[in-house]
Formats: sequence, structure tokens, C-alpha cells
Amino acid sequence: MKVKYLGVTNIALNHGQVFEVKSIEKGWYRINTNIPNDVTGEPEDYLFPAKLFEIIEDE
Repeated sequence: MKVKYLGVTNIALNHGQVFEVKSIEKGWYRINTNIPNDVTGEPEDYLFPAKLFEIIEDE
């Protein structure tokens, strides 16, 4: 599923940025953020409340 972030731009997410939801856990979306992992450099994933996003593609 793809979602668009509707909140204010911050270190992890940019307003209007589109993300692929990795999983849904208790109504929260697990998303890869803009924060790189210190060791691997890959994006860190975190849980965010679904109300901060608009679904743009539901697979």
C-alpha cells in the first residue's frame, strides 16, 4: 500500500512525501523514514499513526 504523509515536514518525513507501508500494526503504519541507519545507511523504519497519511494506492 502506498500512502502520502499529510503532516508537517520533520527529520523523518516530508509533507506530501509518498511511502510504501511495510506493515500495519494495531492501526499504525510501519514506514521507512528519511533517517539513515548509522551502520548500514539504509532507511530506518518506524511506526506512525494512520491518521497522518492518505492512502493513494491500496494493493
